[in-house]
Parts: sequence; C-alpha cells; structure tokens
Amino acid sequence: MIHRIDASHAQFDQQLAALLDFPEKDRSSIVRIVREIIVDVRSRGDHALVELSNRFDKRAVQNMDQLIVDKSRLERAFRALESHKAEALRFSADRIRRYHEEQLKAGFKSWEFEDNLGNKLGQRVRPMHSVGLYAPGGKAAYPSTVLMTAIPARVAGVKELILCVPMPKGEENDSLLAAAHLAGVDCVFSIGGAQAVAALTYGTESVPRVDKIVGPGNIFVATAKEMVFGDVGIDMIAGPSEVVIVADDGADIECIIRDMFAQAEHDEMAQAILISPSLALLSAVNSRLPGILVNEPRREIIERSLSDRGALIQVADISEALKVANKIAPEHLQLAFEDARTYLDQVTWAGAVFLGTDTAEVVGDYSAGPSHVLPTSGSARFASPLGVYDFQVRSSVVECSAEGIVQLNSAAAIIADEEGLSAHAAAARSRFKGR
Repeated sequence: MIHRIDASHAQFDQQLAALLDFPEKDRSSIVRIVREIIVDVRSRGDHALVELSNRFDKRAVQNMDQLIVDKSRLERAFRALESHKAEALRFSADRIRRYHEEQLKAGFKSWEFEDNLGNKLGQRVRPMHSVGLYAPGGKAAYPSTVLMTAIPARVAGVKELILCVPMPKGEENDSLLAAAHLAGVDCVFSIGGAQAVAALTYGTESVPRVDKIVGPGNIFVATAKEMVFGDVGIDMIAGPSEVVIVADDGADIECIIRDMFAQAEHDEMAQAILISPSLALLSAVNSRLPGILVNEPRREIIERSLSDRGALIQVADISEALKVANKIAPEHLQLAFEDARTYLDQVTWAGAVFLGTDTAEVVGDYSAGPSHVLPTSGSARFASPLGVYDFQVRSSVVECSAEGIVQLNSAAAIIADEEGLSAHAAAARSRFKGR
C-alpha cells in the first residue's frame, strides 16, 4: 500500500524524483473560467460578486449587503462556542500573537547609518495598509487558517484586514467567525473562489482593494492568485501538504503512523514520507498501517494518499536521512528521535522543523505559534513561512552629504555614460557643477 525505497539503490535519485513529482491536471479550462471571472468582477464589481456567489456557492442573495458578515456576528459566534472550543482558539491565538511579536522584535525595524563621506543611508520599514485574507469555508472551514494569517498581519501593523470566506448555501461556521473575532479582522465577506481574489485585487463598490492576498484555497483560488500577481501581492502558490519524518529505533510506531495519517488526510495528493536507518521500524510501520487505518474516518483519502505518494525510505544513518530530507526540502520536517537538536544544523531546507519524539507536526498546524502557511513542493529552498516580514514593505533612504554629492554623482555619471544613458549622466553632473 506504500512505496518502499532504499537510498543505497543505484536508481534512488530517479525513484525519489518520481515520488515527489505529481501530475498536474489539465488547467486550460480552469484558467479560462478564472480569467472570465476576473474580467467580470473587475468590470461589474458587486453585481458580478452577487451573481457568481449564487452560481458557485449555491446562494440566493439579492444584493451585496447579504454577502457582508456583520462584525457583531463574529463576537456572537465566539460567545456561542462551547467553552473548551473557545478556550482552545484563544490559547492558540495568544501563542500565535506572542510568537510573531517576538519575530517583530528580532529586527524588522527601520535603520540608518552614516558612511565615511557623511552620506546618510538606511531603510524605512512600514506595514502594508490593507491585506486580504482567504480561508476555506462551509463544511471545510479552517478557523486555524484565519488565526495563522490575520494575527501575523496585525502584529506587523497592518491597518485593515479583509476576510473572504465562501459560505456554500449560506452555511456559516461559528468557529471560523469566532477566530476572525479573536484575530481582530475588520470586515468579512461571504465570498469565495476566483471572484473573491478578483474583488480583493481590484476592489468593487463594497470590497476594498488590498495590497496583498494571503491564505490557501482550491485550484480556482490558486490559479486566480497566480493571474493577479503583480496587481496585488500574494503569499505563495501552495501545492499539496507534505511531511517528512526522520526516525530511528526509539520511535513509537503508533505515533509515527498517526503523524503520517494526519498529513495524508488533507487530500489524495498530500504526501507523508518516513525516512529511517532502522529496517525494523520501517517494516513495523508497514505491517501495522492497515490495522490502524481501518478505523480512520477519512480512511479512503489516507489510503489513496499513501499508496500514490507515501513512502518508507531506508538509509544508512541519520545523517544520510537528513541529506535525503534536504533533497526533498519539505513543508514539514519531523526529527522524531532523541537529541534531535544536535542535528538541526544539518537541516538546510524545510518550511518548519519539529524536534524530538513527542513534538508532533500537528501542533504546528494549530497551537505552537509559528504560522502554518508554509512553502511546499520543494520551494523551502527559496521561500519561507508566512510571518511578520510578509506584511511589511521597505523603502531605501539616501541623503547625500556635501562631499557625497560630488563623489557619488561623479561615479554615477561615469557609469551612466558607459551604459549610454546620457540623460542620467547629465542629471548626475548637474548636481556637482561648479563644486
């Protein structure tokens, strides 16, 4: 039911590449539909949002007011939750806020210095004014996504947070609305899909135009974000969720299996990989998987995910396991063995790293503190977790001194001449003429 691979095999690199690859569905029809939606929303604004929501979310609304969730509804949703659910949301929200406050204090501030010529150089760091948040809604609602996107933005100093969440057939989710209340979201629209992305990008009569859109969605949302990038900032184009677990003989077999299931239940394209130098562990996991799987509510999804994209990889030792993990550059990396911290420097690429046998990846999804919006599909090689820095913009600042006016402009004029940009050179020379 799951792939078995040996790192010592001559064809290992090809086998690993085949495992990590996944066939993209033909997106031509999706691209066409999304392009039509974006053009429609951009040209007709609120009227298009009403029609598209009725069409795609099976709503029966007459006007835009019916798609705006009153802010008082968010607080009522929080008050309506069972006490243990409300406390879990508040606990996680506090931890996410504290983590990102520490992130902010670590150095995302404006700075300036004076060079040896007396020029003042620096950088101004400012929060974005408005950010659009997208969260799945309806039965597949994720309040955790609201916390993980809204709180870092608010900590960064973003002034306006606009949440779009689809509500198929008008179905509201109290936990999601409660999370919006705790995170301090300013306005909620019950709009989803590509139309929500278009509305946030270009603005309508009711939906404000934002500076950046963050948060996961389906293929239509991802395609729309890809299309509007440049007119608006986006966080990333996320692929299927993934975890790589590195473990040895000391691992608890059931815990390892549960961690693999937790990833695989996202969808059939999710990926769970176990890497170990222990043949005994790999064999035990392989033999016990079916028995534990039989009682899982999302058994069919997990089974498809593991059979298509899951793997048990045997290696010589932990160091080789980490070399394989670095080739994968996974979204989540669990180092499920004793003294895991001593190996942390051997990890070069991973969206999030979880150290120790009892540090499960699932706490990163909900309650640890760092945002769970992470780079996928090997993009951890060049991308980072969503954080405070994703909601700030930087401006370079230059102020020339008397000596700097001569020396900086002199050098600039010479280089401009070399590049054939005579107006640049003239503008530079005009500053030190007669000095």
